[in-house]
Amino acid sequence: MHQDPIRMEFTPNPRTLKYVIHERPLLPRGTANFPDAASAANSPLPLRLFSVPGVEAVMVGPTFVTITLEEGADAAAVHDGVHMALHAHLDSGEHPVDPAAVGASASAANDDPVAQRIREIIEEEIRPAVAMDGGDITFENFSAGIVYVNMMGACSACPSSTATLKMGIEARLREEIPEVLEVVQV
Repeated sequence: MHQDPIRMEFTPNPRTLKYVIHERPLLPRGTANFPDAASAANSPLPLRLFSVPGVEAVMVGPTFVTITLEEGADAAAVHDGVHMALHAHLDSGEHPVDPAAVGASASAANDDPVAQRIREIIEEEIRPAVAMDGGDITFENFSAGIVYVNMMGACSACPSSTATLKMGIEARLREEIPEVLEVVQV
């Protein structure tokens, strides 16, 4: 019996579905975020997914794809369409996304020691945990005690993202780094 290489998972965001791909990696690292169809130019997988009625946003990670549903979309119908589009993409052998669309945290070259430690904690501890829920977080900047981050995928519009940001991420960073006063989403 052939096992399906795609497994759908629910996320804490009721409008977001996560699809884990077991067959092969989609990206070597990082994520590619597509907030709308216009942003998906030259990226075959997101273009396929945006052709499914009810798909509002797409995020592609190394081993998963996160789909945000349009308000009022029929989740079962979107799921069926997304599942078929993912299989079509895997069968096509095409590259998933334009390499220029793969985001990474801002350059670490000019980080002071505090920013370097913040980046380490986000990359090693927080990003993997957020990815489990179908999202991503990148460190953008540290200035005057404020850590600026960008939350994407399931995290971008999740009802619990503020709690995650304040009680999870901010608490963890403040526990380790006394200079951190607050974490803010950009």
